[in-house]
Amino acid sequence: MKINLAQLSTKDLAALSQRTIVISDEPAFTVVKDNPLLAAVKTVYNEYDAVYTKKAYSGKGELLIEADSNRDAPFGGFKFILLGHIKVSSSPYRQDAIDIYAIVEKYGIDLDRYKWAEETAQIKKLIEELDKPANAAKIERMQLTAVLNQIKEAQTTFEALFNEIIGENAELRLMESATSFRKTLETALRNYFNVVKAMNQLPGWKELYAKLDEAVKAANNNRKNPPKTDTPQA
Repeated sequence: MKINLAQLSTKDLAALSQRTIVISDEPAFTVVKDNPLLAAVKTVYNEYDAVYTKKAYSGKGELLIEADSNRDAPFGGFKFILLGHIKVSSSPYRQDAIDIYAIVEKYGIDLDRYKWAEETAQIKKLIEELDKPANAAKIERMQLTAVLNQIKEAQTTFEALFNEIIGENAELRLMESATSFRKTLETALRNYFNVVKAMNQLPGWKELYAKLDEAVKAANNNRKNPPKTDTPQA
């Protein structure tokens, strides 16, 4: 029953642990029914199994990109309409457009190109100022209230999703990694295998040893062979 547990992949270590537990729990092997070393393997394996396939991030990046685009689009349209009124000297809304455009410039005329966190903060401040009664009246006269509302809704959606993802990513990173459990699981398995080997000439233990030995051989066979090269091994 020879194996270097440290050389097993994360998945193969989990598979060997699970197979060891299943074999040891067979009714025929009452000799290890209440064995504390087997109990240790079960405890650590359950913890290891819970985290070894976990993701490091929420995987919602594409949703966030879409949410950002949904606020950038109306913001761009808002600027475009304002510029249209400013460039047409005969527009009855020219002065209103100049005033509102100056506010947009104050918080970043190209803030839709800012990094997400900075853009979120600046749009929030921009909306607060545009919501002031005097500015809201100018926006209403230019019939841009609906566009501004679209920006607001998109901003709210983005903020909610952004905060949700930050929370999920933080939670995932706080979860104990499989790597930290690995050494403990290797030690628990090694201790259990050692006692089975030491007892393998006694009734009940010999059969258990034979089955576990087959599981260990299978795990050894699953280890990846080194890649073929034209350079001979040293």
